[in-house]
Order: sequence, then C-alpha cells, then structure tokens
Amino acid sequence: MARWCYRHRLVVLVLWVGALFGLGAAGTLAGTNYSNVFSLPDTDSTRAYDLMTKAFPERSGDTDTVVWRVDEGASARDEDVRARIEPALKEIAGMKGVGEVASPYASKEAGAAQTSENGRIAYAQVTFTEQANEVPKNLVQDVVDTAQKAERSGLQVELGGQAITRIQEPPTGTSELVGIAAAAVVLFLAFGSLFAMALPIVIAVFGVGMGMLSTMLLSHVTDIPEVAPLLGSLIGLGVGIDYALFIVTRHRRGILRGMEPEESAVQALNTSGRAVLFAGGTVCIALAGMLVMNMRFLDGVVIAASLTVVLSVLAAVTLLPSLLGLLGPRVLSRRQRRRLAAEGPEPAEASGLAARWSSYVQKRPRSIAALAFVVMAFLALPLLSLRLGATDQGNHQESTTTRQAYDMLAEGFGPGFNGPLQVVAEEADTGNLVATIRETEGVARVAAAPPADGISVINVVPTTSPQSVETDQLIDRLRGDVIPQAGVEAHVGGVTAVFKDFAAVTGDRLPYFVGAIIALGFLLLLVAFRSLVVPLTAALMNLIAAASSFGVLVAVFQWGWGTELLGIGKEGPITAFLPVIMLSLLFGLSMDYQVFLVSRMHEEWVHTKDNARAVRVGLAETSRVINCAALIMICVFSAFVLSGDMEGAMAGIGLAAAVALDAFILRTALVPAAMHLLGRSNWWLPAGLEKRLPHLAVEPREEPEPGEEPATVPHARVPESDGEGGASVVHGFIRTAEGEPVEGAILTLLSKAGRQLDRVTSLADGSYIVAAPSAGAYLLAVTSPGYAARARHIQVAGEPLVYDVELAVGEMDTVN
Repeated sequence: MARWCYRHRLVVLVLWVGALFGLGAAGTLAGTNYSNVFSLPDTDSTRAYDLMTKAFPERSGDTDTVVWRVDEGASARDEDVRARIEPALKEIAGMKGVGEVASPYASKEAGAAQTSENGRIAYAQVTFTEQANEVPKNLVQDVVDTAQKAERSGLQVELGGQAITRIQEPPTGTSELVGIAAAAVVLFLAFGSLFAMALPIVIAVFGVGMGMLSTMLLSHVTDIPEVAPLLGSLIGLGVGIDYALFIVTRHRRGILRGMEPEESAVQALNTSGRAVLFAGGTVCIALAGMLVMNMRFLDGVVIAASLTVVLSVLAAVTLLPSLLGLLGPRVLSRRQRRRLAAEGPEPAEASGLAARWSSYVQKRPRSIAALAFVVMAFLALPLLSLRLGATDQGNHQESTTTRQAYDMLAEGFGPGFNGPLQVVAEEADTGNLVATIRETEGVARVAAAPPADGISVINVVPTTSPQSVETDQLIDRLRGDVIPQAGVEAHVGGVTAVFKDFAAVTGDRLPYFVGAIIALGFLLLLVAFRSLVVPLTAALMNLIAAASSFGVLVAVFQWGWGTELLGIGKEGPITAFLPVIMLSLLFGLSMDYQVFLVSRMHEEWVHTKDNARAVRVGLAETSRVINCAALIMICVFSAFVLSGDMEGAMAGIGLAAAVALDAFILRTALVPAAMHLLGRSNWWLPAGLEKRLPHLAVEPREEPEPGEEPATVPHARVPESDGEGGASVVHGFIRTAEGEPVEGAILTLLSKAGRQLDRVTSLADGSYIVAAPSAGAYLLAVTSPGYAARARHIQVAGEPLVYDVELAVGEMDTVN
C-alpha cells in the first residue's frame, strides 16, 4: 500500500483534499447539534429532572441573567436607575429568539424577590426560545450590547448564563493554531528542513480537520457534548504530529544511508508505519475503555476522539507516503543533501549525548531510579486532596462579564444563589416539607412554585456556593434526613445536584475503568514482547505517571497555584469526567512511548541475550525521538489553555504534565534504570505461556541491503555454526584508562588460524558487538588512532561473552 500511495501520489492527494473540502461543505450546511447530557440513569437528580420535564415542558429554553449594581447610598429601585434599565429590558424582550424577560420592575412581588436586601443589586432573567448552544451568537451579542448600554457612572451592568459564556470564547481554532506554530518550531529545530517540518503538521491538520468535521455531522445523529470536538482536536494534533514524526524520521534515516527515496519510504511505512498502526489502535482501545463507565456524556467523547485518531493514523499511512513521493530527496535539508553527495551514505548512530546518558543510567541505576521515583511521588502528593465536581462561571477570569455577574449575585443574594437546588415532589401539598427544609442547616431561602399535574417544585437556595463541600453535605442531608422525615416522595435536582451525582458515579466506577485499561495494556505488551515483567513494569509506570500528572492538575486548578498567571481563572474542583478522559489518553500515549522504547530493547535482547546492552542500546537510540515527540505534544497540549474552555484548559495542562513526566522522567530514567536492576528477569516468560501466546510483530526488524552494514549499531550477522556449541557473540566497551569511551575503534575477531571472522567499529559510548561462529578460542584485535593496539585471546562458550578492552596512549602490548 505504501508503494502504491508513493507512486500514485497525485491521486492520493486529490482524494484527501476532496474529502476534506467535501466534509467541510457538508458541515457548513448542516451546522452542529451538540448536546451536554450530564444526567445519569438511576440517580436522584435524574428522577427530579424527569418529573420537572413532565410538569413544566415549556421551560425548555436557556435562561440567562442581567445583573446591575449601584453605588453605595443609591438603590436599584430609584427612578433614574429604572429609567435606564427598564427600556433596555423591553428592547431585549422584543428581540426575535427571546421568549420572555422577568423584570424586577414588573410587580411589587418580583421587585422584592429580584432585589437584594440592601437594594443595591437587582437582576432580570432572560429566557431564550432555544437552548444555549442553539441560540445565535449575534442575538446573544445584541442582548449584551443592549443591556450594557444602560450603564452610567455609578451603575454597573453585567450578564451571566450559558449563552453569554459562548460569546466570550476565543475564536475557534486559536489554541490549535498556537499549538501547531509551537510544534513547527520544534520540528524545524529537529529536522533543519522546512519541507520535513511541514509534513507532520500537514498530516495532523488533515486528520484533525476531517475528525472535527465528521464529529459535527455525527452530532445530528447521536449525543455529542460540546467539549468533544475540543478534546478530539487536542489528542488528534498530538498523535497526528507524533506518528508522522516517527515515519519521517525513519524515512530520512533511510535516505541518509544511501537508499532511494521510494525504497526508503516503503521501508519506513513497513517498519514505523506498522508501529503507528499498533499505537493508534492502542489509543482507540484505551478511549473505548471509557464505555465501561456507562455514561452517555462520555460516549460522545469516545466517538469524537477515536474518530480523529483513526483519521490521523489513516493520513499517516496513506497521505504521508504520497507527500514523501512529491518531495523526494528534498525531505532532507540542503546541507544534508550536499554532504550525502560529497561524502556518501552515513551510518545512523545514536547521538553522543544520548549514548552518554544511556551509559550513565547503566552505571548508576539505583540512584537514578530512586531520584526519579522521589520526584514522581512528590508531584503525586496533591492527589490526596482531589475533589471531583464541576466548573461554573465563578471559575471564569475576573475580567469577564459572566464572572462579574456571578460575583454580584453572590454578593447580593448569597453564594448559594448561583446554584439553587430543586426539590421535586410527586404531590401538591408540600407545606410540611417546605417548613422542614426552611429549618434545615445550610439553607438560605426556600420558595415553592405552584404545582402542575400534581407535581410541586421547591426552589432551595443554599448558604454556600455550588462548588463548596457544605453544599454537597446539604444535598446529602436533604436526601438522607429531611425528605424521609417529612414522609414525602421527593427528589433533589438542579445543576449542582446533577454534577454531584455525576462526580459520585464517576468515582465509584473509576476503579473498574482503571483496571480495564491496565489489564488491556498488560495483555498487549505481553503478546508484543513475550515477557511478564515488561508489561507489569509498564502498568506500574502508567499508574505512577497518572498519579503525578493528577497531582499537578490538583495543584494548579484546585489549589490555584498559577491559575491567574496562566489566565485560567479562579480555582475550583476538578471536572468530574476529566480523570476518565485523561487516563484514556495518557494510557494510549504512554503505550506509544513504551512500545517505541522497549521494542528496540527487545530486538537487541533477541540478538545478544544481554539485558544490560539491550537496555543501554534501546535507550540510546530512541530517547532523542521520544523526547522530541514529547516536546511537540507538550506544546500542542499547553496551547489549549487558550481555548477559553475550563475543561479544555484542564485537559491541556494535565496531559502536557503527563507527557513531560512520562517522557523525560519515566521513559528516559526510571524505566531503563528499573530494567537494569531487574536484569534478565525482564524477559522471563513461562514456557507453557510462550507456546500459547500468538505472535505479534509490532515493528519488523529492518533488514540491511545487500553489502550494507546494519543501520543503528554495529551488529554482526551471526553466521551458521561450524563447530560444537552453536553461534555466539562477544560484546562490551572500549574505554581509556580514565574510563572514557573510545568511539571509532576497529575490532577484528580472528580464528586460531588467523582468518578474519568479523570486523566492526565501536559506537559513541564505546560499545561494540562481534559474532563468533561457534564456541571456542579466538583472537580479538583492537586498533584506534592515537592508542596502542590491543590483542587478546578469548574463550567463547555457548552464551554471549562480555569483554571490555582498555586502550592506553603510547603503550606497547603483547598477546596474552
């Protein structure tokens, strides 16, 4: 398929561009129909909502609030204030799309209810004919402009509500554009080529664009929450850029090694492309794990995010090879093309810094593992105070009109006014219940609405804010004590109660969800790497990463550390559905890095059966790409702070912290250090299980071209055995007397008769590996410019032989 896409690149490109524009046209014509379904089956708040819908079906439109405040010594009832506010309210009431306006000037009763005790603050309720997401933004803007025209010196007018919130959001795509720009800078620094930099971004744009447009269309046939496209674009940008980065990196390496562009692209798709398919499937399976929660709200998130990931993977394995075909050798920078023409192919080796770090981890695994674990544990400490709930307009920035309206209502009518409760009873006579609720601790005021169809609604205003622990306790008190004592069949509803139930159900089901995705990850890695310890280590590392990232999330959003600096707003509880979404995404992304890291280690282990070398080489050759990919994801995720959506900002900061900790601490330090300490047991698998497990090749080993040395390390092809004991290998380090690695040393393995059997060059970290055809005695000769030559007789048995050589300046050496 990769070869076909490469050769028919124009056809593939036209198909993708046509599909993108076709979906764009369909999405523009159809619009959106997002719906936030937070209610849960078999909860008290859901039963209250169902009863209210049955009794008051006309209350379907969104209700927003116009709030005004006068200076000290004046009153909202003053004629000059009324003369400015009342005409504005009448003008708003006459707008098309506005159902009614409940003004405090309509009657004496309304004035008393909608004016604060000190008379300085009053409010009017504006009910639209549609729900908030369906109200046209130009209508909302007209309402805001008309209301705020009434302002004058000493009279402040602000507006709050869901519809008002929509016009405060930054332009759609702002966070995505900032994330893409930051990723472009990282890619250019990594590749040094504008064309190579553009490839991952183009793939991500196509994947995310088609994913968001498809989600828009799907919102007409199923429940998709408003936050779903945002989360879908967040994960889509991250994985789209990363997956293309892995493939482009492998393709560039192939060209630098002297391969033709077409063969290099085919080989890149057949190796890294397979890993991308595996990684994308893993992310989708992790996202599907949210279905275990059995929440309608999360179902829409699963659809949007999974669809975006699938389209990003599809773009990476079809559109990317066609773009590689269009670019040809221009995927390299001009300097690389000139050097390739002048000096010929170059071996792709681990960079000096990566190799030195890998060797350092091997030397001090205990201290590095201990330090990394302490850092992760310290960051996880805030998790102990995690409180799930919901954000509201009280968490907006202080400069917004919604936040100021929220604060004014809390000042004039008490903090609980912003989150009233509704006690819904299935009978008309609720006098005893009303009296009992009025006397309940934590209740500021109670008002019973006239019954309809035998159903009564009692509005209860708490003394505390919607997000406070005391309000949660009041809901429990009403449900557990007050209502049963009154002997009435009643249920507690309202937005605050709905979110409390949502958080409670999420907390109850979260362990099952975590268990499901951890078990899934264990099985996938068990099959891929044929080891029990590797998947167990990965599962533990995923839990550590999740705990630390949630600790950061709690510190920033719940404790308020840096919220104003980040421009996020006021601290509050962590959104109830966020842990589920973050765990799904974190699991998928962690699996990407784990597979990329351990697959290289596993390949080395299969070849040498030396765990120390396998871990060292695997880390040296993959850490740079993993860190680059992680840096891109951090840029993309952090940019979602600019989305104007609190949930989007939480997800962005949480995932950015998770990726940073996972890539820079876990995969670069803790995982390799732990694998060094575990030794050969990393690769242990019971013989009975080995026979029963299916074989899954995550990324097939790249075969060298005829006459070409293998790519990444000086592997020697192990020849057929010509004696007893079977073929084996000799490996180790070439170092100076001071312990410094010697790069470029020539090692030659000779038979007893003097015949050359293998010849390799040491890597940047001084490591080498040569192949012996069978067990027996051999001569190992080492030469390097500036050092005295060394020659040693060695005895090779059936197992790999570890043999280090020390070179000295100006010394003569004889054969032992």
